[in-house]
Amino acid sequence: MTLKLKKIIESVMFAAERPLSTKELRQIFAEATDEENPGTTEGFRNVREAAIAVALEELKVEYDTQQRSFQLVEIAGGWRLVSRSEYAPWLKKLLDEARPHRLSQPSLETLSIIALRQPLSRADIAAIRGVEVDGVIKTLLERDLITITGKSDVPGRPLLYGTTVKFLEHFGLNSLDDMPKAAELRLQAAALKTAEEKAVMQTEGAAAPAEPATEVAKPAEPSAAVFGKIGSAAPAAPAEAVEATPAKTETEVEETTEDLEAEDGVEDDEDEDDEDDDEDDGEEDDDEDEK
Repeated sequence: MTLKLKKIIESVMFAAERPLSTKELRQIFAEATDEENPGTTEGFRNVREAAIAVALEELKVEYDTQQRSFQLVEIAGGWRLVSRSEYAPWLKKLLDEARPHRLSQPSLETLSIIALRQPLSRADIAAIRGVEVDGVIKTLLERDLITITGKSDVPGRPLLYGTTVKFLEHFGLNSLDDMPKAAELRLQAAALKTAEEKAVMQTEGAAAPAEPATEVAKPAEPSAAVFGKIGSAAPAAPAEAVEATPAKTETEVEETTEDLEAEDGVEDDEDEDDEDDDEDDGEEDDDEDEK
């Protein structure tokens, strides 16, 4: 019976267009009839919800173990067969491409505000966003993502809005308790911002060209004026190289000595001649005086 129960539940889940709870499945078993074979449905008419829940869990494990292209998940308080996300590119071709299936940014912002703070009036939503939300509210109502949940007690009794079961189905949530809290969202936003800033800094650092090495400048030679100020002489210019004179031989030395002595003898003769001339001049002067 258990095997047959799982097969029946699998076929019902495959044909269902919305999530089904164990209570709804129990009602289906209780009301099902077969005119041609009445005994076929009689055996499952009194099946319990606990048995249905066990069969659902077993089916879920089987699909995961066999790595089937679909899976059994809990959504919006019920169970539903859905395809796995890795096959989305091919399944998108089955959808109506003329109708946009993605929500716009204003719609997502408005829907998130309603989901986190519901019930809210239109004026409350506009005050939080800072813009008019009439068109966005209309779109969300048409797509059955929000609904009117009542009226406020403030003067004028404005309408209050909240999310629907379709909202849970659209975002794959089992209940509103599965939604992240506002504090968690702030932490995630701060972490994302920090990660983006680090990525930008790393990108800029990798793109910046390396700076060329700066040559160390040699200290300038102090000028003569500076030396004069501190009372020191400017450093002398380097002396030019002096060619070495080759040493003379002994013969050359003797010849040089003889030449010098000969020159001294000539000078002595010239001196004696000068003295004789002076004496002659003196005698001539004496003769003239006598006369």
